[in-house]
Amino acid sequence: MTLDYGIVDVWTQFISPNVPGANPAGENVFRNYGMLDMYYNGTDVDRMIEVMDRAGIEVALMAGDNESVARVAAKHPGRIIGEYHADPTDIMKAVRELEHYVKEHGFKSLRIEPFMWRKVPTDRIYYPLYAKCCELDVTFQTQVGHTGPLYPSETGRPLYIDEVALDFPELRIVCGHIGWPWTEEMIAVAWKHRNVFIDTSAHLPKHFPERFVYWMKRNLQDKVMYASDYPLVPFERILGQVDEHLQLTPEIKRKYLRDNARRAFKLD
Repeated sequence: MTLDYGIVDVWTQFISPNVPGANPAGENVFRNYGMLDMYYNGTDVDRMIEVMDRAGIEVALMAGDNESVARVAAKHPGRIIGEYHADPTDIMKAVRELEHYVKEHGFKSLRIEPFMWRKVPTDRIYYPLYAKCCELDVTFQTQVGHTGPLYPSETGRPLYIDEVALDFPELRIVCGHIGWPWTEEMIAVAWKHRNVFIDTSAHLPKHFPERFVYWMKRNLQDKVMYASDYPLVPFERILGQVDEHLQLTPEIKRKYLRDNARRAFKLD
């Protein structure tokens, strides 16, 4: 894919090396994608930058161990942008850390994967973090849809985001993984709320639901953005399928690969 602009990937992971068998829940999704080696070896960011260059990716948003992500972002300024990965079990600590990483390390968003805490996005435990995002003018990114790791999937129902968007109309919300298998719910919520966006991380274009692609080209053309979930899914594996399986106009393709992300995360 030859483009005259750089691509923005809004969901990548910093994974520390893992001992085989130590975390069966986390291993499960990497096994299903045929990427267990990546899970065991962890994210090699220098190699990641090389692969980004070959794929035409200008910027990658990354979450994981927050201190590690901050170091990586400092080493690769403008290429890696941090996202604060929250542990809401100590809510005031998380609120203060979110502010620290945004102000001191240039992080652009909060990322929460609700299944890790077995609490749906409308649980009051998260609300102080949503409010702090509004105060700091940073984006909230979350997992929707089923869980690849071995946790219950109920926390990923997109309809929970409907209520969060109503309670926080100033909060920009990016929902990862297209909401599958509840993609129709995700479409409806993003169509309803001006502040709700969708990223397509961990899904290959050839498997996007037909109705999702239909709305990508129409009412949601300003709402959907590319993401990989690297190192779970290699950049080229997704980008190599965009033209053949999505058949987007040049204008909509640029929105999908770059412009929507820059707007949703205020990267300018």
